[in-house]
Amino acid sequence: MVRREAAERREVAEALRAAVAGDVDFSATARALTTMDASNYRRVPLGVVAPRDADDVAAALAVCRTYGVPVVARGGGTSIAGQATGTGVVLDFTRHMRELVSIDPGARTALVQPGLVLDRLREAARPYGLTFGPDPSTHSRCTLGGMIGNNACGAHSVAWGTTADNVRALDVVTYDGRRARLGQDWQGAPAGLRELVTAHLASLRTGYPEGLPRRISGYALDALLPERGADVARSFCGSEGTLGVVTEAEVRLVPLPADPVLVVLGYADESAAADAAAGLLPQRPLTVEGMAVDLVPDGVAAGLPRGGAWLFVEMDGAGAAAELVRAADALDATVVRDAAGQRALWRIREDAAGTATRMPDGTDAWPGWEDCAVPPARLGSYLRAFRGLLKEHGLRGTPYGHFGDGCVHVRIDFDLRTGTGVARFREFSEAVADLVVGHGGSLSGEHGDGKARAELLPRMYGEQLIGLFGAVKDLWDPDGGLNPGMLVRPEPLDSGLRFTGLRRTDTPRTSLKVVEGELGREAARCVGVAKCRVDGPSSGPGVMCPSYRATGEERHSTRGRARLLHEMALGEVITDGVRSEEVREALDLCLSCKGCRSDCPVGVDMAAYKSRFLEGYYAGRRALKRPRSHWTMGGLPHLLDVFGRGLNGAMRLPFAARLAGVTPEREMPRVAERTFTSLFTERASGRPPVLTLWPDTFTDHLAPQVGVAALKVLEAAGLGVALPPGRVCCGLTYVSTGRLDTARRVMTRTLDVMAGTPSALDGRPVLVLEPSCAATLRTDLPELLPDDPRAARLAGSVRTFAEALEQLAPDWAPPRLRHAATVTGQTHCHQHAVLGDAAERRLRQKTGMEGELAGGCCGLAGNFGFEPGHEEVSRACAEDQLLPALRAAPADAVVLADGFSCRTQIGHLSPDRRPRHLAEVVAEALDG
Repeated sequence: MVRREAAERREVAEALRAAVAGDVDFSATARALTTMDASNYRRVPLGVVAPRDADDVAAALAVCRTYGVPVVARGGGTSIAGQATGTGVVLDFTRHMRELVSIDPGARTALVQPGLVLDRLREAARPYGLTFGPDPSTHSRCTLGGMIGNNACGAHSVAWGTTADNVRALDVVTYDGRRARLGQDWQGAPAGLRELVTAHLASLRTGYPEGLPRRISGYALDALLPERGADVARSFCGSEGTLGVVTEAEVRLVPLPADPVLVVLGYADESAAADAAAGLLPQRPLTVEGMAVDLVPDGVAAGLPRGGAWLFVEMDGAGAAAELVRAADALDATVVRDAAGQRALWRIREDAAGTATRMPDGTDAWPGWEDCAVPPARLGSYLRAFRGLLKEHGLRGTPYGHFGDGCVHVRIDFDLRTGTGVARFREFSEAVADLVVGHGGSLSGEHGDGKARAELLPRMYGEQLIGLFGAVKDLWDPDGGLNPGMLVRPEPLDSGLRFTGLRRTDTPRTSLKVVEGELGREAARCVGVAKCRVDGPSSGPGVMCPSYRATGEERHSTRGRARLLHEMALGEVITDGVRSEEVREALDLCLSCKGCRSDCPVGVDMAAYKSRFLEGYYAGRRALKRPRSHWTMGGLPHLLDVFGRGLNGAMRLPFAARLAGVTPEREMPRVAERTFTSLFTERASGRPPVLTLWPDTFTDHLAPQVGVAALKVLEAAGLGVALPPGRVCCGLTYVSTGRLDTARRVMTRTLDVMAGTPSALDGRPVLVLEPSCAATLRTDLPELLPDDPRAARLAGSVRTFAEALEQLAPDWAPPRLRHAATVTGQTHCHQHAVLGDAAERRLRQKTGMEGELAGGCCGLAGNFGFEPGHEEVSRACAEDQLLPALRAAPADAVVLADGFSCRTQIGHLSPDRRPRHLAEVVAEALDG
């Protein structure tokens, strides 16, 4: 059977390659990357086709029809109900068909291809004072084709409506090869559709709920009523790829607000906020978004007005905002006009989407009832009943969302791994469907029905309308080849769950099966919303995901790698387990930047997964199987301790780079004449120590001037400093190369040394100048040595340079630079992800440095940039944010880079700049 399926797959693939000009990929990697979207479901496709144009789409559909292969169209893969997965051929529109064809500012329209990311359209329209109204939270990576398929909405739908409200015309290809341009007055309708609608006018006029701005469920056949213009394009929106494939769309653009003002209204609780939302609609708001205090992290609520729940309301103009505040019956209100203040407050609301994926105790929460909607006037009643239903079923979830439209988002802590938990998932789904219908609502208010809700549509529409849906599907797609199992004749909502089959085993920890199972279960935390796949120019402090930003390939995104690890554990598509070449190749370009640890909504930690995978991949193999760089760059601390400056001469020998397993395109850093530890005794004042200064490998051997500068500043602040009584190492280079047994030995030896330092493991701060080493001590140390209590104590003692000054010398005034200086450079990615840089920002401000550092990753990332084959990606990562920031900064700007890798990368790629650690700049300011 397996052999026959493989032969059929090869035959279909060969036929597609002969027919289309685009990419045809039936590899295990391509299939594994598209088994899931952002839902709870999984379906294994035959392969993936990335068409170049409408002709390619038609050719691919013709081949698939010949072989009886189903087809699903896919954009960003962020659908949360399972409709972007399929068992046949997946059409990926994000690779080639992603162009903005044209903008007509006068007509306020745009022509777009289905793979165009929403933010690219919005950026192109902004110079004309226009935008595309619907703006789902995934706007940085969702595509227009996906938005049309799901009839996406977003925060501004109270003003500008759904995607269907903003589509003028659609070019589509059906499974049987018909090409049509869809519009009003039955334009593009398949034969028989007009007659079918005419025969059921009464049902269409009475069968849909009234007063419901967010009714996304089912087919929008009421758009075909004569009094609504018989709009075939509008009725096509929200059909989830079951009727035809969009190849181009004409969309409506709307004017940007002239003077957007954000009003945040505080209410006693969630119910009070929900009850108040509908009453604000006569004020013509642009948004009415709601959330409660249980989605606000500790300390963040200080920026919000008094209350236990809030409505975020955007108005156009200060006068309109003032009138809203007068009309609202709120406990408190905050009105913000400046853009920065608005962004800060909106970030609290937008972050709820990530916060909602995790319960306070760390339990994961999942979609399934992510976006149902009721008439806005009934929202308060619905939420009270919904909370009661959660309690009745022993479930937890925190609603938030588009309160002005009556649309509620919620992630729930379903147990989708056990039979009992799945049964409860079904029972709850049926009960909440009845609750929504009882309130006159729609099972989907934004993201479509997919597998999650289509089975329950008869409860909302009744059998007569459901039968009409089936008849319409058969007119458009008589062969049933487009996205079968969605909307019409649906698959059961509890089938095909993506957690089914993930191993649980009591095999000893050394077993490779344990490694596979653990990695698969942890990678399954990825919910697939693809924040790691942000498209277009990057800006801001975020890091994730530098390798995807460099290559644009899904397998090099955090989500892509998580999906491969998930499939590795299941063993169906990727069959070699932890020896998988597909997984190894995808992880090869992971820079271990740790950006996903902080930037991913669910905290997927791909750096840690990569280390554990590499450990398993090379386990039991001859040492020579490992890349030489794993022994040289990965063993750098030991080599420097043994050979010291002798490495300078060794690296000048012929073939040295090849023998060391590093690229000859880069010059290796030079080892310093003297180590920092040898200089310390000459420079230290002898004051009683109040902190321990960690002599990391990079500072000690390669950049001792950083340690000397830090010592100078610390003692100027009146702080006595000590070194550990012996050689210490955080184990970073062993962790990043997957030599975890060695890392544990090094870490344990380090803890033994630190145990001999008075108070070092009992609360005395340990200042670590190298951010990557500090991050390793904070996170990897306690995670790799969970049974050694000393590990957690040392991790808790770690401080950055600015943190140590701020905490231990709070009254010390740092020296100011003689002249205010513009600052440029980069925040180390590990500092962003693990340590935070708030103290560094405050110290820069106190010394007179103005401006912000770039986000992203420098691209060198320790051994990564020195390894053969990584040079191009390393440079591309630097070009994302770092190098443009350096080029844009004035010639006399202070270039800051606390990480040794960042400074090395700047030296290689921007040699006219002199990067320094913050400690060096402050030390120089002491000298005037």
